[in-house]
Amino acid sequence: MHLSLPKVSNKIFLVLAVMFAFLAPSCTVPESNTATSEQESLDSKDNKQKLKIGVLPTQSQAEQQRMIKPLDEYLEKELRQQVDFQIAKDYKEVVDWLVEEKIDMAYVGAVSYFEALERGAEVEPLVAPIDKYTGRPWYRAAIIVNKNSPIQTLQDLKGKRVAFVSKSSTSGYLMPLAALTKQGIKPERDFAQVIFPGTHAKTEAMLEDGLVDAVATNIPSYIKRQKIGKLTPENSRILWESAPVPHSPMLVSKKLPPELIKELKRAFLNTPAGMEDIVGTQAAGYTLVVASDYAPIEQLRVQLHLNSQGAK
Repeated sequence: MHLSLPKVSNKIFLVLAVMFAFLAPSCTVPESNTATSEQESLDSKDNKQKLKIGVLPTQSQAEQQRMIKPLDEYLEKELRQQVDFQIAKDYKEVVDWLVEEKIDMAYVGAVSYFEALERGAEVEPLVAPIDKYTGRPWYRAAIIVNKNSPIQTLQDLKGKRVAFVSKSSTSGYLMPLAALTKQGIKPERDFAQVIFPGTHAKTEAMLEDGLVDAVATNIPSYIKRQKIGKLTPENSRILWESAPVPHSPMLVSKKLPPELIKELKRAFLNTPAGMEDIVGTQAAGYTLVVASDYAPIEQLRVQLHLNSQGAK
């Protein structure tokens, strides 16, 4: 039995700080009915094309595979076909897969969505997770420092070691960069060291290990870290957090059959209560999203690029 989550009817409100067997013939032996039914189910899956879904890396491989398994099993049951989740080694790889049409869907950040479009990928947003804490399909980016750090403002980051997730990360780079740029701070010029570990988990671990003075991440990832006893309120604090940012979209190829896209929407909107989001967000189900929901992120991205070009 699947419990239908309430649909979020209102649009995503963004206030960005800068402007983001087939049944085998009847058998004569009654005991074979169960086996025949199971074989029919397997044959039905084999007769359909495998649905390939790429996922950007946010946690360790083992942790992400654990989070993906329940959704994988649920989708296979609902869609009645094989679903193959593939975790990319980095943000660029999942975009490459979309462009090269090696996958049918992808769970990416907003920045990766626009990078894929720029490279010719024919994709569109399908759904996004509803944040458990906001009750909306948005979250906040953040910069985290040690609890006893003398760093009290963004200006205090000058001369310090700072880790960003990836230049393709919305919360782990774009949003913090926008806030820093607004204050005239240029990471490459003003920070003692700029590091890109590649995932939110690896980035946050650098602060735990004392390898950097501050890290760029997001509130959901920070909360997840606290739940496993790592970055806790006793040893860390939020230096800065952004205005609402639209959650990572699940992109779908426009070349998929319309009926399959319709089935995917139905399946995601009716995910069982309590199912964990596959990149670590504490989610309360999914809601439909459209391209225009992410327009402010693209506007911010373009503006930062223009500012960068003008400064050269």
